[in-house]
Amino acid sequence: MKTFNTESRILHLSQLGKNQILPPDEYQAKMKVLKNKIRDLTFLAKAKARPVLFVFEGWDAAGKGGAIRRLTQEMDPRLFEVHNIAAPSSEEIQHHYLWRFWNRIPQKGHIGIFDRSHYGRVLVERVEGFASESEWSRAYEEILLFEEQLFSFGTIIVKFWLHIDSDEQLLRFESRKNDPLKRWKLTDEDWRNRDKWTLYEEAANQMFAKTDAPKAPWFLVPANDKYFARVMVLETVVRRLEEELE
Repeated sequence: MKTFNTESRILHLSQLGKNQILPPDEYQAKMKVLKNKIRDLTFLAKAKARPVLFVFEGWDAAGKGGAIRRLTQEMDPRLFEVHNIAAPSSEEIQHHYLWRFWNRIPQKGHIGIFDRSHYGRVLVERVEGFASESEWSRAYEEILLFEEQLFSFGTIIVKFWLHIDSDEQLLRFESRKNDPLKRWKLTDEDWRNRDKWTLYEEAANQMFAKTDAPKAPWFLVPANDKYFARVMVLETVVRRLEEELE
């Protein structure tokens, strides 16, 4: 019997507020507790031979890298690997687009983290025209089947979208442009993507509607305040791991 169906809940970026703020002292206190819990839960996943896959998507400059660094800070470095997903290589482009992700899924008891992911087919590849409409339209079912197979193998899947508004993104872009240590993070492509904000927003909302599933849920994270976003990510990780492992 097929158990990996999409949920009836509605996820939409318009639902997210903009004013969630966490004071620095509260942030520090929460993070210390959460990191310790995540360390212990990842050891429990290792003991139970459960693979864990974290997927991070979201706007450019939304804070995905910062959230990932805090998530992994207290983990045993032997147990996790972060995959920064960019354009496919000349070899990868000769295969089905999911081939390179199958080659990166975590083994039993280990954690894989995708900074960008297989959802590129229905986001950047859709919006930028790198995939035809027939290709990205059928990708929703392909991705659900991919994640269903991972779940059947025992993989715990948690998917995050970090959301900032357009004004906040512009502030972060300007900050990067003016900081010699961060300037390398800002590319011409980042500026071009801003011009297609509405198209990316439409693609993201459709992605949530078609690929949110009980065993591979999406979590939409308000990220205008980085402290709030990081705590929400870690709290969600703790809750999901506890649900699956304990």
